[in-house]
Amino acid sequence: MTGKNLRMGRIMDRNSRKTVIVPMDHGVTIGPVSGLLDMGRTINAVAVGGANAIVVHKGLVEAYSGRKGKDVGWIVHLSGSTRMGSDPNAKVMVCTVEEAIQLGADAVSVHVNLGAEDEKSMLRDLGLTAREAMRWGMPLLAMMYTRGPKIENEYDLKMVKHAARVGAELGADIVKVVYTGSPESFREVVEGCFVPVIIAGGERMGNDRDLLKMVEGAMSAGGAGVSIGRNVFQHEDPARIVRAICKIVHNGLETVS
Repeated sequence: MTGKNLRMGRIMDRNSRKTVIVPMDHGVTIGPVSGLLDMGRTINAVAVGGANAIVVHKGLVEAYSGRKGKDVGWIVHLSGSTRMGSDPNAKVMVCTVEEAIQLGADAVSVHVNLGAEDEKSMLRDLGLTAREAMRWGMPLLAMMYTRGPKIENEYDLKMVKHAARVGAELGADIVKVVYTGSPESFREVVEGCFVPVIIAGGERMGNDRDLLKMVEGAMSAGGAGVSIGRNVFQHEDPARIVRAICKIVHNGLETVS
């Protein structure tokens, strides 16, 4: 589909066929934390660093899409919850594909927590969103996590493999999951999923070396890129860390052991 191919080219590097995405949708979930106060400055920094795309909610697109500076792909996040709710793992739809198109989005994303009490509603929403995204030629990123009463370890390889496969089977063009800890284990995740798989950045890490080694491990296992939030926008120099990540993702640069 021509429209989808064109939009995919705005969120993935056309040469490497990989992507570096910086999610900044955290303001809805946890509020205006450090790194997400001066949004214009942060967006410009990650764009200068070479990020292919950012993930934001619709209000931020309205507020900052006309900013000056380097261009970057816009992925509009369609679902959300807050940590103040009775079940923060229960994501609800807060935007539609058509709204995202009106905003000029290059792609849309949906968050699903498998194992949550309201799993069935999130799966339904993912399926319906995939149908609408297909209709409009809009790339869909599915953020697939395993979180809930039945989940003892969200990094468990069996669980992560299953989560990635669910996202692909229900129509996502790109699937985001947690890194399973080693290239060997993550290769199984990639092999079990027939669409590009990217890794989440997770909680704030203590140093850049650990972050970059994780990125390197995911890429050596066949990953299609990264979607790293707090470890970028809360970094002392977001542009610099994005630049370092891009060198690994797009150029295959290895970190120093």
